[in-house]
Amino acid sequence: MTLSLPDFPWDALVPFAKRARAHPDGIVDLSVGSPVDPTPALIRDALSAATDAHSYPQVIGSVPLREAIAHWFDRRRGVAGLTVDQVMPTIGSKELVAGLPLWLGIGAGDVVVVPRTAYPTYAIGAALVGATVVASDDPAEWPENTRLVWVNSPGNPDGRVLGVDELRAAVDRARELGAVIAGDECYAELAWDAPWAGSPTPSILDPAVTGGDTSGVLAVYSLSKQSNLAGYRAGFIAGCRDTVSGLVAIRKHLGLITPDPVQAAMLVALGDDEHVTQQRDRYRARRTVLHDALLAAGFRIDHSEAGLYLWVTRGDDSWSTITALADLGILAAPGSFYGPAGERHVRLAVTATDERVGEAAKRLRAASFA
Repeated sequence: MTLSLPDFPWDALVPFAKRARAHPDGIVDLSVGSPVDPTPALIRDALSAATDAHSYPQVIGSVPLREAIAHWFDRRRGVAGLTVDQVMPTIGSKELVAGLPLWLGIGAGDVVVVPRTAYPTYAIGAALVGATVVASDDPAEWPENTRLVWVNSPGNPDGRVLGVDELRAAVDRARELGAVIAGDECYAELAWDAPWAGSPTPSILDPAVTGGDTSGVLAVYSLSKQSNLAGYRAGFIAGCRDTVSGLVAIRKHLGLITPDPVQAAMLVALGDDEHVTQQRDRYRARRTVLHDALLAAGFRIDHSEAGLYLWVTRGDDSWSTITALADLGILAAPGSFYGPAGERHVRLAVTATDERVGEAAKRLRAASFA
């Protein structure tokens, strides 16, 4: 017998993908934010040079990699002073998100708080341990038995960015409750609108948020988006020294180790900002094409000030919009995947090729949804 979990949401898109593929000019798949551009050569070269990986790597990660993570937080996130015992590489970020409630000892009777519009894996992690999920963006609503709080900025799916004041209020409330608070910040380098355009969005570890004390606070990050490393499974966490130490101890028993060649690639990726700038420019251009076509077609775009998605609505049930888009050969993700608050929205990724994004824009402009 296996644990009973909800059906994997994207399985429900199979018939709509078939419908979209029937379009005479082919499908434009904007349903998943999977990078399509090449992994930068300097990162691939670092991976190749490290393939003589004959010995077991450390769960906590190599010292050079952990130093690189700490330096990156200082340089790109405004978080100075992290030490090597406050950071740890992970096998991508999703396994950490799903496993964190278990590794924190959370169980039945405890609450895991997630955003109202949220990446489904936060709730899956709670379900794995029998905890109760409370979907709320208002710290005043978080109950006394809360043990873990997830905040996601920039948000998936809606691209919403939380400012320093909002993050500080969340951290303060989590501390009142004695809960760990984890900030999922995987899209932080992909900000499009003022006041964050051209610079990273605020981190939950920012001293203006934490008061210089990272106790009980974690930042979760992935290089999948900014460096096209989705296939490498290259993520990391940083923050509370005691929590990181506890996670390392548990992961030693489980053998959850980032492979040495991937660690070598991460080290190089974290030290080079130019490839991130180039990738951001690619996504900005695609986003502009798709953004303008959606507005021309009569959609309203909400939030979406950062990240890899446009969060749009025409006022209808999300599945109705998914059907209409599939008839145009465009596959998107229904907002209902992300909770009841998204039932009238759909999410479109800007990670398709220039040609496919241009094709989607052409179809949208020719078929008004006004």
